[in-house]
Amino acid sequence: MKRIYLAKETGFTLIELMVVMVILATLITIVAPRFLGETDKAKRLKGEVSISFLETALKTYYLDNGTFPSTDQGLEALVTEPNTEPLPSKYREGGYLDKGKVPKDPWGEEYLYFSPGLHNDFDIVSYGADKMEGGEGKDADIESWNIE
Repeated sequence: MKRIYLAKETGFTLIELMVVMVILATLITIVAPRFLGETDKAKRLKGEVSISFLETALKTYYLDNGTFPSTDQGLEALVTEPNTEPLPSKYREGGYLDKGKVPKDPWGEEYLYFSPGLHNDFDIVSYGADKMEGGEGKDADIESWNIE
């Protein structure tokens, strides 16, 4: 006896595809803004942590040498012994930063360093995403004296 197999139609109907597309579009509009904003928050947090790390290295430099690096010597004094005044009296072999280089801010720019600072013994600043002084939100400056 011969068996006859009928071709079974498989696939999705246009309505099923449209329903799936509507569900995906709804999910994207709800979830995407939450994740997109997180990148900016993460960069700001990284900047704050880096500034705190630099503050610790500067305080260690001070404990060893009795002064902070001058504005002219900059943060580079944490990785290379300065040869201009004020000369460090007990500079640590290998410097004060583990990786042997001063980190850049999360947007790829150098941190600004002022010693003496207007707010503390030294001030460290990142101008944020817009790389210009001032700004709000993701463009707001990250300032050592405003980090909690």
